[in-house]
Amino acid sequence: MIGQKTINSFFSPVSKKRISKDINEAEEDAKEPKKLKSVAVEPEPSSPPPAPLSSDQLERIARNKKAALEKLASAQTPPDFGESWREGLSEEFGKPYFKRLMQFVCEERKRYTVYPPAEHVFTWTQTCDIRDVKVVILGQDPYHGPNQAHGLCFSVKRPVRPPPSLENMYKELVSDIEGFQRPGHGDLTGWSKQGVLLLNAVLTVRAHQANSHKDRGWETFTDAVVQWLSNNLEGLVFMLWGSYAQKKGAAINRKRHHVLQTVHPSPLSSHRGFFGCKHFSKANELLKKSGKSPVNWKEL
Repeated sequence: MIGQKTINSFFSPVSKKRISKDINEAEEDAKEPKKLKSVAVEPEPSSPPPAPLSSDQLERIARNKKAALEKLASAQTPPDFGESWREGLSEEFGKPYFKRLMQFVCEERKRYTVYPPAEHVFTWTQTCDIRDVKVVILGQDPYHGPNQAHGLCFSVKRPVRPPPSLENMYKELVSDIEGFQRPGHGDLTGWSKQGVLLLNAVLTVRAHQANSHKDRGWETFTDAVVQWLSNNLEGLVFMLWGSYAQKKGAAINRKRHHVLQTVHPSPLSSHRGFFGCKHFSKANELLKKSGKSPVNWKEL
């Protein structure tokens, strides 16, 4: 009966051949897409290639770009920042950490007494050109008493009495440098003008609270200072006194520069290696070997 045909009865030999043919044609179509009917399309006229820029134009573009970057860096540079140092460190001023740092110090000054005064935070950039640096002495953070800190590590403004660590430095100088006489003040600007960078790791502090501005961003900035000097100059002498300074100076390229290490000159450690280290005379010998003029440590 028609109604009881099995499903196989619909696939007669003829039907199977037709299905097989259809499958083969479909496979061939899949392998080779059907050709589309060609339609004539007018080609778009091609634009001539742009003429190459002349050397004058390239120079003008470079000058304009440099001027724009300098203008931006100048707007972001803190006040009283030395010009040569601004050029070398301009990339730091636009970074988020530096903006947060400047905002933090600004807020601190509104609420507390902060040392050194704003106009002395960057004294170390004003006394010599960045490329004239010969010796680097690293400190930790500024003195936190009145009228002491003025932007140079270990140094105090006149007529403030030299703190104990500086007194110990003077004692070592008396024994190390022939003719050195202890000065009646603690202002080390005379060294700074000769190319001795007196750089603290942290550049501000709340009055009477040592290390109160630690881990706020200053360390990142002064690391960038040390890195720039290490990468761009040759034959510097780094004096790293104490574990803190030695850790900060770990990235110094010692194939290009000289590193002198000993304990910190504070009364707690000076007798364990600072006295007798002769770093001041050694620094001068190393400078001479590098073709640089020695530091007149007596000029204060």
